[in-house]
Amino acid sequence: MRTSLLTFALFLCALVALQAQPLNKATYAAMLKTAEEQLANNDYYNAIEWYEKAYEERSDPELAITIATLHYNLRNYRRAESWFRRALRKDKKGKYAEYRFMYARCMKMNEKYDEAIEEFQKYLETAADEKMRELAENEIAGAEFAKIAPEPEDLTISNAGRKINSKYSEYSPAFSPDGTEMYYATLKRDELLVIDADKGDKEEYYTRIYVAKRTDEGWSEPQPLGQNINRPGYHVSNCALSADGRRMFFNRLLLKGNEVAEAKLFVSEKSGSGWGAAKEIESLNGDYIAKQPAVGELFGKEVLFFSSNMDGGEGGFDLYYATYKGNGVYGDPVNLGPKINTPGNEETPFFLDGILYFSSDGHPTMGGFDIFRAEWNGATWSEPSNMGKGYNTSLDDHYFTLAGNGFQGALTSNRTGVRSVFARTCCDDIYNVTLKLIEANLLTLALDAETEEPLDSVTVELVALTAEKPKVIARQTHVKTDPFAFPLELDQTYMIIANRAAYDPDTLEFNTLGLLDSKTFELKLRLNPEPVYITLTKETPIVLENIYYDFDDDKILPDAEQDLQLVFELMNEYPDMVIELSSHTDNRGTEAYNRDLSQRRAESARRWLINRGIARRRIEAVGYGESVPFTVTAKIAAEYPFLKEGDVLTEEFINKLETEEQKEIAHQLNRRTEFKIIEGPSSIRIEERRLIRRGKHEVKDQPVEKKKEGVREEDPNQKKK
Repeated sequence: MRTSLLTFALFLCALVALQAQPLNKATYAAMLKTAEEQLANNDYYNAIEWYEKAYEERSDPELAITIATLHYNLRNYRRAESWFRRALRKDKKGKYAEYRFMYARCMKMNEKYDEAIEEFQKYLETAADEKMRELAENEIAGAEFAKIAPEPEDLTISNAGRKINSKYSEYSPAFSPDGTEMYYATLKRDELLVIDADKGDKEEYYTRIYVAKRTDEGWSEPQPLGQNINRPGYHVSNCALSADGRRMFFNRLLLKGNEVAEAKLFVSEKSGSGWGAAKEIESLNGDYIAKQPAVGELFGKEVLFFSSNMDGGEGGFDLYYATYKGNGVYGDPVNLGPKINTPGNEETPFFLDGILYFSSDGHPTMGGFDIFRAEWNGATWSEPSNMGKGYNTSLDDHYFTLAGNGFQGALTSNRTGVRSVFARTCCDDIYNVTLKLIEANLLTLALDAETEEPLDSVTVELVALTAEKPKVIARQTHVKTDPFAFPLELDQTYMIIANRAAYDPDTLEFNTLGLLDSKTFELKLRLNPEPVYITLTKETPIVLENIYYDFDDDKILPDAEQDLQLVFELMNEYPDMVIELSSHTDNRGTEAYNRDLSQRRAESARRWLINRGIARRRIEAVGYGESVPFTVTAKIAAEYPFLKEGDVLTEEFINKLETEEQKEIAHQLNRRTEFKIIEGPSSIRIEERRLIRRGKHEVKDQPVEKKKEGVREEDPNQKKK
């Protein structure tokens, strides 16, 4: 099977010329004959000159169509539009109506979107072919999209520079896994290639695969690969690398005149610093074109995507995949189906992280070929979406690829600004693509749910909530109380789990879906202590540590109510329990006054409970004054380093303390309310956290000479006992 070179590789080497002949004063017939001879010899450059010279002699619409078509094929869309206009204006009978489609496409690629839409609509008035009608409708949709497509905010695109790009076309960029090398295909010429038939075949007539290395300044001087890849006598292009960079897939094609006589897929394995002998992938080659390979993964298996015009497709070139069987053998090609493929052409596949990127002129495009993406969900493809401005222009944009980091890549385009040997949009350049780097990170801290204090000795797991089942993707254990930091993937749902001995786990769910900017998720995990139960026995006093009083007052403060609430709950849980509710003062003031004050405070607490329904007979209120100093517990000793377990806070002990602050703390510890069981159950079981001290005593700044508890201003002669 033979097919036009232009449909295979975008005029891979159409811009060649034979030895030019002078445009002398030949007759119209001689000019026309010479033009046809040049065209037959694939010399488009000279053929156009002779055809245009002939048209000057005779304004033949047929000739204008021929010239317009040649310019169109060479992607000189401005000239093509002009020549189509000349022909169609004179076409009163609709003889050239089918060319209105190409005319409208030229307008579209010249960014004349409203005029293009009008011409496509005229084309639809007479078009009968259903596939062509579908293409025309898609062209209209693409033009409408181009008019409203927003400018990109998340990428930077720049020409790869003169070391990479010549005035001929450069295309099919592919990166090494680490992104430090770029392979691509080119003729690498800055002058029009003139073929001298007398000098025979030359290596400079053929496209070759080159490699360039990334540097701080851009790219190094490219070097051609060896003959194991660049076989003499063949055009070599369309390279792609396996994920590990150990295999290179590529095309070799053989031309006969203006026809592709052979186009096949090959693979070569890395050998030292070079590449081994190439092997044909026989199971994928046939009497058709198989081009533009790309490695991917579907259904958990390695596959090779490629573009082909084999029979049975949706249109021109379709995208296919074949599953790798091992030992260089692939399964039968599978068409990606009508969701991806159209009556037009789908080409230049590239697959990364479950996303297929490809170019198409059959889906609605902004110009000629646009770059699209479709996501694989494990079973089917999403609807392809146009990647929009920046990636795409009003001209041809294709061969999009990314390095392994996912934010640096390249594409091929003949957009405004390319270096061209002929018309300004004839040839493709490679463009660097830098996507806005969006990073997601997690910073989390594990806290005690009750105290809000950071916890030590915590293990945090990061779990990806995938479609199949949750998967632990990271685990950290911190001995200290420092935060946990995790890098995150975009468009992922996560759960974090915190575990610590003696605490219940805590979990949180969050996601990174749809992030437009980098974000650090700052999340707090709050772990509740596991319930620990203690037994309270009869006659054992329990300090109600949050029952404080204003100086020389017996009124229950709001903060005290939480401890009295605990007593209230216990009285209801044990309805036969009778308690003694006792109050104590510090040793400042007279003993009698302090006993009276403590009795009033005990009675105040008793009234609080009675007012909430506890029977009077179940509560005995006793004021001990200063007669029972506080005995320091292990917990209090841990809280106040100047005290030790077993210390009894007598007046003598307090006076020996070093600072006034320490003395005031000791006095506050003596000022306490306690309860103990005196009748009913011999013991009760209670969760320890219900008795946990909720905070240290607040030491108020007060001079020593100020009045002390039990010393009243109206009785200045009263002395401490």
